[in-house]
Amino acid sequence: MLLAKLQTQQGFFTKLHTSRDAATKTSFLISHKIAKNRAFEQVPLSRRTVTRRIEQIAGNLELQLHREVAGFDFFSLALDESCDVHDTAQLLIFVRGITDFKITEELAAMRSMKGTTTGSDLFMEVNACIDTLGLKWDRLAGVTTDGCPNLTDKIVGLLKRMQDKVTEIDADQKLVFLHRIHQHVLCKSVLKITHVIDVVSKIVNFIRARALNHRQFVALLEEHESEHSDIGYHTAVRWLSLGKVLKRVWDLNAEIREFCEKKGKDIPELSDENWMADFAFAVDVTALMNELNTKLQGKGLFVHQMHSLVKAFMTKLQFLSRQLESNTLTHMQTLKEVTPSADHLRRYSSMLGALHGEFSRRFEDLRTIEDEIHMISSPFTYSVDNAPTDVQLELIDLQSDAVLAEHWISTLLLRRRTFQT
Repeated sequence: MLLAKLQTQQGFFTKLHTSRDAATKTSFLISHKIAKNRAFEQVPLSRRTVTRRIEQIAGNLELQLHREVAGFDFFSLALDESCDVHDTAQLLIFVRGITDFKITEELAAMRSMKGTTTGSDLFMEVNACIDTLGLKWDRLAGVTTDGCPNLTDKIVGLLKRMQDKVTEIDADQKLVFLHRIHQHVLCKSVLKITHVIDVVSKIVNFIRARALNHRQFVALLEEHESEHSDIGYHTAVRWLSLGKVLKRVWDLNAEIREFCEKKGKDIPELSDENWMADFAFAVDVTALMNELNTKLQGKGLFVHQMHSLVKAFMTKLQFLSRQLESNTLTHMQTLKEVTPSADHLRRYSSMLGALHGEFSRRFEDLRTIEDEIHMISSPFTYSVDNAPTDVQLELIDLQSDAVLAEHWISTLLLRRRTFQT
C-alpha cells in the first residue's frame, strides 16, 4: 500500500517535470525559428517609429470611443481622484453608456492636475471631457465617486456643480450620486480597527520581508502539516486582500506565535485578550464586506441587482448588531472562538450600527429611485398607475403578453432552484 502511494507520488512529480521540460523545449524551438528567419529585423523599431505607432493606436482607440458614445441614449460617470508617485493629482473618468440595451464601459480620460484640486477645478476637467467626447449633459443619469470631500461637498463640491449644470438644462432632472465602498476609510474611521491592521501588517512584513524568515516559516508550516502553506502580503490598493490576510493570520495564529518566539520577536498583542477579540471581530466583518464586494464586481450589473445586494448587506448589519447586543454569536464564527465580554459585544454592535449608517449615507440616492428600481426588477407585477407616464402604455402591453410573462416566471424559478442548490 505504501509502495503504491510512493510510486503514485513519484509519478506525479515526474509528469510535472516532463510537462515543464516540454514547455521549455517548445519555447526554445520557437525562439530559434524566429531568430533564424530574422523576423524582428524586418520590422522598423526605432524610437520615433514606436512612439508614432503608440500615438496612432491611441488615436484610433479615441476615435472608436467617440463613435461609440455618440449613440448613447443615457450615460453615467465614475470618478476617482488620487495622487501618483510624484504627488500629482490624477482624475480618472470612466463612462458607462447604453444604446439599444447594449452597455459600453470605457476609460474616458485621465486628467493630470498639477495645481489645486477644488470642486471648481475638478468640474472644469469633467466638463472638458464631456465636451471632447460629444456627450450631452441632459443624458447624464448618475455619477459614482470615491467619496473624497472635493467631489462630494454639497456646497462647492464637484457633484453640486454637476447637478447645477444639469438643472440649467432641465430643471426636473435629478442625478443619482453613489459613493464607492472605500474599505480602508471604513476600517479606519467607522470600524476603528486600524490597531488590528497595523499589527497584522507588522507580523506579515516580519515574516515576508527577509527571505530567510520566509523560508523558515514555510518550513514550520510544513512541519506542522498546516492547512495553509504560506502567508500573503496585504496590498493596500486591493479590496479583497485585507480580509484574506486577516483570515490567514488568524488561522495561523499558533504557528506565528511559535515562530516569533523562536526568532525572539515579541508581539504582545497575540497574548492580549482584548486585542484578540478585536482581531476576531475584524476577521468576521471584513469577510462580510469582501462577500459584498465580490458580488458587486463585474460588467453588466444592473442597478436593481446592485440595489438588492446593498440592501441585503445593510439588513445583515442591522441583524448582526441586534444579535451582538443579545450575546448571540451564531453568525460570527471567528468571534465565537474568543468568547468576548459583554462590553466588547456592545462596542462591536455599535460599530456595525455605524457601518450601516455609513452605507446608508453613501447609497442614500438609491432610496429616491426605489420605485423605478422596483418597476425594472418586477415589470409584470408593478402597478401601471405608479409608473412614469411615458412608459405606462408600454408597460400595459408588456404585462398583457402571456408568452413574455411565462418566460419571466420560468426564468425566476430557474434562478431560485440554482440559488437553492
